[in-house]
Amino acid sequence: QVQLVESGGGLVQAGGSLTLSCLASGISFNLNTMGWYRQALGKQRELVATISSGGSTNYANSVEGRFTISRDNAKNTVYLQMNSLKSDDTAVYYCNARLPFLADGEGFWGQGTQVTVSS
Repeated sequence: QVQLVESGGGLVQAGGSLTLSCLASGISFNLNTMGWYRQALGKQRELVATISSGGSTNYANSVEGRFTISRDNAKNTVYLQMNSLKSDDTAVYYCNARLPFLADGEGFWGQGTQVTVSS
C-alpha cells in the first residue's frame, strides 16, 4: 500500500520560513521523481517543485530562489524548505511521487498539509 504522509505545515507570518516533509512508503522511493504541488482556495493545483531520482530539481517561477526541494533516499523522505514566505504561498501543499515515464501530475498523492501565511 502506497502512502505519502506530509507534515510541517502551519501558520507563519510573511517573511518567515517553514519546512515541509513527506514520508513515503510502499514505493521504490529512490526510483521516483518526487514533487510538491499546491492548491490555493478557488484555484487549480499547481506545481511548486520537483526533484528527480538523480537529484535534478525544477521550480515554479513564483518560488524560484525562495524554496528548496531536497530528498533523503535513506529516509524515504522529500523536503520543501520555504523561505521568505508571502501571503500568495497560502495553500494546501501536496506531495507527489511518480515514476519517470509518467507525466507531471500523475502517480501517487499525499493527503496534503495546510500552509497559511499571514500578512
